Amino acid sequence: MKNIVLVHGAWADGSGWQGVHDILTARGYSVSIVQNPVTSLADDVAAVDRVLARQDGPALLVGHSYGGVVITEAGNAANVAGLVYVAAFAPDVGESVSSLIGGGEPPPVQPSEDGFLFFDPKVFPQAFAQDVAPKQAAFMATTQVPPAAAAFEARISQAAWKTQRSWYVLAKDDRIIPPAAQRQMAMRAEAAIIEVPAGHAVYVSQPQAVADAIEVAARAVDR
Repeated sequence: MKNIVLVHGAWADGSGWQGVHDILTARGYSVSIVQNPVTSLADDVAAVDRVLARQDGPALLVGHSYGGVVITEAGNAANVAGLVYVAAFAPDVGESVSSLIGGGEPPPVQPSEDGFLFFDPKVFPQAFAQDVAPKQAAFMATTQVPPAAAAFEARISQAAWKTQRSWYVLAKDDRIIPPAAQRQMAMRAEAAIIEVPAGHAVYVSQPQAVADAIEVAARAVDR
């Protein structure tokens, strides 16, 4: 099982996976990166489906943050061999990002008139990427991809973790999704938990640890 499909979340794009991509590629994996439009959950699931259809065999589906919602909805595709959540939402049927953060402190977003959510760039570096190099974190804030509010409101219709083997990379210093909430979702999904001392952008700040976790999953589903 050599195919890995990486799915980014909100306020990011696929380029954030470069470190993980390079490590896994050097180890002989075939790595594909989905560029989510983040215009709606349906559009993002369709983007994942297109990339899955291009694989030449079973694939491990990996999602960060909101990308966890996407892989939860898309993860029952015939060629998905397992799921890896990276500091990600792992919703159950009928849940959404909005419902999962209900009652908690929402991110400092600045809505546009047409329904998209910009993350306050002054807050972004220390909230989203506090352990990323300052210049890189500032650039990530500048190049952020605002999601549609509708994507956060969309409720999933199927929870792939109920039928797929799952792993969860828990970011212990996350300031976006509280570590306790990550643990609760991971345990509900009966996912194998791998803890990493990192912030929300763990896939950027700790690519080695994330790549190692993905490889653990890949080897497990290959047995």
